[in-house]
Amino acid sequence: MRTLPIAVTALAATLTLTLTACGGDDGGGDNKPSGSRTDASSSASSSACAADKFGQEVVASEAPAAGDTGTVSVTLTNGSGTDCTLQGFPTVGLDAGGTALSVAPEKSAEPEKLTVKKDETVGFTITYVRGPAGDAEKAAAVTTAKFTLPGADGDLSFAWKYGEVALRGAGGAEPDASVTPLQRTGD
Repeated sequence: MRTLPIAVTALAATLTLTLTACGGDDGGGDNKPSGSRTDASSSASSSACAADKFGQEVVASEAPAAGDTGTVSVTLTNGSGTDCTLQGFPTVGLDAGGTALSVAPEKSAEPEKLTVKKDETVGFTITYVRGPAGDAEKAAAVTTAKFTLPGADGDLSFAWKYGEVALRGAGGAEPDASVTPLQRTGD
């Protein structure tokens, strides 16, 4: 149980550094904490988020070889102009040549309810084990990752350029991967 807070803290630090390095400045210099008074007052008026109103940025720490673990972090920016609410895990599917593989939620993580204001960011991370290239029984040659946000209409996707994903389970029908719940990123 002690490793979860450290892992979440490390993820938040990594995403913050990544956004800073990529010019993820909001331009306003507004350093208002994300748990400010407006979260409580606006949560009653906010509604479910619409997936097509989010901009996305994908940053990966690719697994270099079969058996290694990699991460793919997705940062979403609310471009809707209004507050909206998210709670839970994104539903992530990996497309491997017409075969859809579902990514399991991280077992030890507990999602929190997030009120996402205009231009605020949230994110999630997919952790995966790289599979052996060319071995269809032990790995899936993933080309696209698709995801839906909890309670939101529509889906989003991005090209998967991070190598094959190892398979596990009966008959190798499950990717050796997991996804974190949605979390705040940035300031």
